[in-house]
Amino acid sequence: MEGKGNPLLSKEIKAAGGKIYHLSIGEEDLSRLYPGMIRYTLRLDSGGITLALFRTNSYEYSPTVPLNAEKVIRGKAAEWERALMKDPGGFLASVEMPREGVSPVGDVEALIIQGSPRADGNCGIFAGWAADEAANIRKKARVVYLDDLSIHPCIGCYQCYNTGTCTFDDDMTDLIRALRSASLLVICTPVYTNTVPGGLKIFIDRCQAYHAEKNLFTGGGEKKGLLLSVAGRKGTANFTCVKGVVISFMRNLGIRYTGEVLLDGMDNVRDVRTLPGIQGKIGGLVRDAFKR
Repeated sequence: MEGKGNPLLSKEIKAAGGKIYHLSIGEEDLSRLYPGMIRYTLRLDSGGITLALFRTNSYEYSPTVPLNAEKVIRGKAAEWERALMKDPGGFLASVEMPREGVSPVGDVEALIIQGSPRADGNCGIFAGWAADEAANIRKKARVVYLDDLSIHPCIGCYQCYNTGTCTFDDDMTDLIRALRSASLLVICTPVYTNTVPGGLKIFIDRCQAYHAEKNLFTGGGEKKGLLLSVAGRKGTANFTCVKGVVISFMRNLGIRYTGEVLLDGMDNVRDVRTLPGIQGKIGGLVRDAFKR
């Protein structure tokens, strides 16, 4: 899905020593992802082999920054040309090809995100039930307790739309690898101040790198999603924001929302295991998700 884009620059450079290099800048309109997003790609080629690559996009630059993506990419091209004319060997030894595309796909079929900071609470029970049902139908499941991991919050740098990878290499890298392979994503979350807990929101935001990867490089396969949630207070309105956040998140990643279990009034019930039929309902949703 990744391309070179419309050419803004195409130039042959005879470097010191007489070798010929080709320097080019391509422009791509990524408005299908974000309004007005333009990505620029600078390439240095020789003999049909790409020796150096640099990307930047228009969303990287805040309104107060006295730079824009086109100015930066043209400045980088001029910098590379000067370096080639002076010392091509030294320049080529100093540049690194960006980490881009995708890492190996994991072997998880059901990725279950336990978004509550309370590992032994009702959402932990939900996660265990979902994993047990996946095992019953011979699907490999992984339960992730987000609060056990080190995941940096998304900083909105948009650099993942240059390479398909996040600028941070932390525990989220492994979760995205698992998400690539999973055909079912299960989100287990309590209602915190009418929305999802902070750790789960960080996970959701950091999945922007997967959004960039699948839209620019891989396309991604079909995935389905379930929401399992509890609220302390009575009333289904307590889930309005949680559902909005989770469904929007799944839609953004092309994940089809296929079912939910939403239990309110849990401050009085306390233990979800005392409610008849809930484990069976969750098991049915997991089974159905793999059948469809």
